Amino acid sequence: MVVVIDGPAGSGKSTIAKMLAERLSIKYLDSGAMYRALTWKAAKKGVDFHDDEGLCKLLSATCIRIENTKNGFETYVDDVNVTREIRLPFVTKNVHYVSNIEFVREKMVEHQRRFAEGENIIAEGRDMASVVFPDADKKIYLDADITVRGERRHSELGNLNGPSQLLTVVEDLKQRDHKDMTRGLAPLKQVDDAFYLDTTRLTIEEVVAILIEEIGQISK
Repeated sequence: MVVVIDGPAGSGKSTIAKMLAERLSIKYLDSGAMYRALTWKAAKKGVDFHDDEGLCKLLSATCIRIENTKNGFETYVDDVNVTREIRLPFVTKNVHYVSNIEFVREKMVEHQRRFAEGENIIAEGRDMASVVFPDADKKIYLDADITVRGERRHSELGNLNGPSQLLTVVEDLKQRDHKDMTRGLAPLKQVDDAFYLDTTRLTIEEVVAILIEEIGQISK
């Protein structure tokens, strides 16, 4: 069984997908972690993010491994655990350069599909239903009001600098939405057969309960 969740940043994809994977006792895949891993290594190696050829060569010389462990979903670059490092601000700021390179996306998609072979899995990202797993058993698209998404992300950052920082977070999300939805390769979009859920006024537990019921319909 393959369940996929797409949606914009701050819609709750990662949190919800992890909880669903735990409740349903299936594997979890954070597709974005792989692009973040290459972004992290590029920064460490001093590869220009505008150098597509250089980034492709770097990927060819890099071993990116993702695993479900007792500690959760972990990401390795050349056998170094970078699970925390790939969440640093400089990675978030530059990952879109890496994810918009055709060769990189092709290789990442191949890896993601291999990860799911023969497994019950829930995968989250921005092109899971439209590109990576178009034949998924269940397709879900999570969304939320931009202000609420900003508040969630602001809270994750520890409410740094109060209201002024919140406005910056919201603006950053708007820019990220635009980049994700208008990029030439695998743009963020809701596919026609996806189950749409607006999480604006829902708690995490309410969202999980709704989706468990929805996923349960697969075998009925």
